[in-house]
Amino acid sequence: MAKRELGPVPEFRYKPGEELVVTDEMKTAFDKDGFVLVRGLFTVPEIDKLEKCLKLGHVTKHAFDLPDGEKMNSRMVIFNHPGVDYTGLIGRCRRIVDTTEKLLGGEVYHYHTKINMKQPGTGGSFQWHQDYGYWYKNGILFPDLLSVMVAIHKCDRGNGCLKVLRGSHKLGRIDHIRIGGQNGADLDTLAECKKILEQVYVELEPGDGIFFHCNVLHSSDQNHSDRKRWVIIPCYNRMDNDPYIDHHHARATKLVKVEDSDLLACDVFDDVTGKWFMDPSIDKTIVAEKVNKDVTSLVENPPEYKI
Repeated sequence: MAKRELGPVPEFRYKPGEELVVTDEMKTAFDKDGFVLVRGLFTVPEIDKLEKCLKLGHVTKHAFDLPDGEKMNSRMVIFNHPGVDYTGLIGRCRRIVDTTEKLLGGEVYHYHTKINMKQPGTGGSFQWHQDYGYWYKNGILFPDLLSVMVAIHKCDRGNGCLKVLRGSHKLGRIDHIRIGGQNGADLDTLAECKKILEQVYVELEPGDGIFFHCNVLHSSDQNHSDRKRWVIIPCYNRMDNDPYIDHHHARATKLVKVEDSDLLACDVFDDVTGKWFMDPSIDKTIVAEKVNKDVTSLVENPPEYKI
């Protein structure tokens, strides 16, 4: 079977202070490729503020290590409700949420946010997988979900940037197997996919973002560089696609949006109540270990939102 030729990957750019409009070209790109790349989705001051918030440790103390099957670990934090602190406002701002709703065609809620932290020289890989390969097991019947990866640090081939198989969302959900502590795409199926689908290295500057469908096959390599590669990834599910079982992520919960201008106005860095940090021991789809054993991660209801 011949390689599928889809032409150059379209890129879009956010203009600070303006609405991020989902044009016909952007929607077509998402439907065709399974992802949309937006340069400058967040400004340098917004990303600097996010990094400052993370350095305080109120969020990152809930990190866990996920073995990559290749003798290294992928470190991450997951919280299920956005909360009121700066990390949560990233996933509540209209520039992301309104765009997500237009791409998915309906109202969404915050399913969870991941912060992936690949440290210099030690950051593990993520196996080729579909997010829906995990999330289908959580009682979500339809693949009406997407993720928004935003670079905190520069992401390139040298420090293990995201890789995607362009158009792979059209395959539907494929079988996954356990690799290390992760779920990876069936290796025979993956080999055939790579023969016909273009592999795209998603190289990002700080603040760049990519919206990608839950059935897009993606992965990233280990970080053998001397540079950090941290990203924040809010994930969304449509409200009419509520999981039919309780599990380790949020069920349909009204998402309270904030204006884009609220980001730089926010100075809440330490109030992490109601975020429901995920304890990896209750996630049956992975095998992982908490970094700080003495930190308790409790199931929580979302806080009362003031903005």
